[in-house]
Amino acid sequence: MAPKTDLMNSTIGEGSAFEGKFYISGSLKIDGKFEGEIKTDDELVVGETGKVKTDIYAKSVVVAGTVIGNISAEREVRLLETAKVLGDITAPSITIQNGVVSHGRVIITGNSGKKDPKKLIEDSFNGTVTTA
Repeated sequence: MAPKTDLMNSTIGEGSAFEGKFYISGSLKIDGKFEGEIKTDDELVVGETGKVKTDIYAKSVVVAGTVIGNISAEREVRLLETAKVLGDITAPSITIQNGVVSHGRVIITGNSGKKDPKKLIEDSFNGTVTTA
């Protein structure tokens, strides 16, 4: 599934560079270079020419370019075939296409909500039920 680029609220275009804090209500596409801090309540797309150095917090994240930093998504992370990620990825759903280069931990939280995935797995192995 392609990112919904026609619905992007903001774009950092190819050849552009932005450094600093970027808090956005809505979606963001990065085709240029970004260093700093990003938080969005919607989708963040790093295009093929995008180069991002930050920790990312978003509802969903699509990466086709390069990210150095951790990615945390409420809904999903999709790494397209040209993606390069150096950092940990945490989300309920993660899609990784052939060709992706990544170095870091991948934590798939599934439908666990705010529960600790590690504890859920250990409890499942031990036959106990987790409530928190």
